[in-house]
Amino acid sequence: MQSLMESTPYTYLCNSSKKLVAMFLLVATARQHVVRAWSTSSRSCRIPASLHHLSRHHYLVPTTYIKSMLHSTTDPTTESIAATLSTDAASSTSTTKRLSRQDLSLDLKTIDAHLDVVLSHLHSRQAPTDAVMELSQLTAQRSQLIMERDDALHQRKQASATVGQLLAAQQKQQKVEGSDNDDNNENNDNDTLLEQAKQQSQVAALAASNADTKLVELQARMDDLLAGVPNLLDDMVPNGKDETSNVVVKEWGDVKALPKRLQWNTLADSSDWEPLWHDDVASNLQGYMAEAAVKISGARFVALSGSIARLERALAMFMMDMHVNKGYTEVTVPYVVGRSALEGTSQLPKFEQDLFAISPSSHTCNGEDAFLIPTAEVPVTNLHRNDILEASDLPIKYVSYTPCFRAEAGSYGRDTKGLIRTHQFHKVELVKITSAESSNDEHEALTEDAEAILQALELPYRKMRLCSGDIGFAARHCYDLEVWLPGAKEYREISSCSNCGDFQARRMSLRYRPAAGDDEGTDKKAKKPKKVKPQLCHTINGSGLAVGRTLVAVLENYQRPDGSVVVPTVLRPYMGGMEVMQAPK
Repeated sequence: MQSLMESTPYTYLCNSSKKLVAMFLLVATARQHVVRAWSTSSRSCRIPASLHHLSRHHYLVPTTYIKSMLHSTTDPTTESIAATLSTDAASSTSTTKRLSRQDLSLDLKTIDAHLDVVLSHLHSRQAPTDAVMELSQLTAQRSQLIMERDDALHQRKQASATVGQLLAAQQKQQKVEGSDNDDNNENNDNDTLLEQAKQQSQVAALAASNADTKLVELQARMDDLLAGVPNLLDDMVPNGKDETSNVVVKEWGDVKALPKRLQWNTLADSSDWEPLWHDDVASNLQGYMAEAAVKISGARFVALSGSIARLERALAMFMMDMHVNKGYTEVTVPYVVGRSALEGTSQLPKFEQDLFAISPSSHTCNGEDAFLIPTAEVPVTNLHRNDILEASDLPIKYVSYTPCFRAEAGSYGRDTKGLIRTHQFHKVELVKITSAESSNDEHEALTEDAEAILQALELPYRKMRLCSGDIGFAARHCYDLEVWLPGAKEYREISSCSNCGDFQARRMSLRYRPAAGDDEGTDKKAKKPKKVKPQLCHTINGSGLAVGRTLVAVLENYQRPDGSVVVPTVLRPYMGGMEVMQAPK
């Protein structure tokens, strides 16, 4: 225990330890509910009855408080514990060390058995812990209800058996002729016992039914709570508050190479020429129709024309061809999906305000609320919802080119200029469905496939590993590819490649059946092949790339001081051999 306290600012203890006796106290703050324990190896404390349902879990204990209690000569009061823990809560949680995820998946069993791990990951993400703490309590309630139901069912079974025995005795007695008065008294006794047994059976059946009803309601609440808890983090993910803590894994290309080749300094009319933003470049080529789009659809919609529109199409076709040549299967998917599909990939319920919902009076999907897709990840991954795949089918590699629609209700005032953040945009999406064993390797390979597009276009970029405070809700590990934009003079995200582990697969019941091993393939007694238990797949997704932002990068990196734009070499076959885009005369 001493070494544990010295190694981390928090001590994770289990009250089932033979040498520790714990007194539990629930400390609620405005943003979190943290169960903390006071423990001592020299004295015993009575656990309050109101907290008995918490007694089988692991709880978070500030080490400094444990040390002070171990050296105390007097028993602490509930009030003193509450005061100490409340003042310590804010500063302590910010320094919590994230525990290793190991091979854990986020489910109710993990929250029940490894609450300390889950809490440490939520703190690292700066995510609220309310849902997990309620789940911890509800799990204990569910166990109690299951015991009550099973006990009631056992009582009903016993009572039913008694009813059967008494009925059999009655039938036997009725066959006996010449019953005397004593026999009639015995019959009356049997009738009384029979009625009592029937009542006991009915009462027990009602108790079991009531417990089942409560269990259904409780499970629905637990499922709702679990849907709002983000994925556990991979051990590779660094701790951090926001994007400033993301880690540069790789840098590719020289930001000065294209300007030198395109002779920006030589061809400029003056030495103070600065590269333009992409929307100004497109406007000079008479291919940017922002005002017309706003007139039709409102803010954050854009229309393109002429060579700019053709360049966008060329980028998409180039990306699709490159990925198909690398073994991805091209798929076309619906652009309208139901609520359950978005729940499967975890956009719902948490991010509903960022989606474009379709009026139920206009259309529903199999009776569910309908939405425009925010990314092809949703329909592509859901192609195998509720499926059990064979191990030989994996990995499945899909690529899809679709429009994407995002309301992004929380982003007003950000990136309002140009094509960076619009409500409608096109994207080439990569999706992989694989096994746990190959998950990390497939994630790295998918990211490299996205990088290959940037390298072919000769666009400088950097590969970032996202920190715990910036990573997506469903991701356990994520790389962002950020392309250099000389007009904006900054790197901007152009692809996000996420390994979700089994987080999405669990929600959509996507499984595969592992191949049977040599020693496991047959039952020696039955001489029949064993059925191998299906396991959850792992899902991986990433942009390969966002077409609109790639258009932005090409316009800014390949512009020339005279207003023209050089077409990247790999795109010229898709542009009819065009080498330079000029403004129409």
